[in-house]
Amino acid sequence: MLIYNTTYQVAIDDARNFVIWLNECYIPEVEKQGLLQSPRLTHILSHKEEDSECFSLQWEVEDSAALHHWHTRQGMKLNEEMMKVFKDKVVGFPTLMEVIK
Repeated sequence: MLIYNTTYQVAIDDARNFVIWLNECYIPEVEKQGLLQSPRLTHILSHKEEDSECFSLQWEVEDSAALHHWHTRQGMKLNEEMMKVFKDKVVGFPTLMEVIK
């Protein structure tokens, strides 16, 4: 089992709308395909900056092949949509992690 995490840094004025967009648009759309499961959205409290908020969105995924399949079929499109909506107000940093225990 792998964890696909994306850490987002969001301009403080857009943070509330970004979380709403994730919950109402992004997460439900990803769940439709069923390749990424068990979403966990968290607010990052460390590394606090005055002009931004940070969030982490984690998904469970069976293996890297499933993640690649999701990314090419859906992930790139959703990222483009996010860029259209939030422009340069959101930056995401993906990390792939393996569950050890």
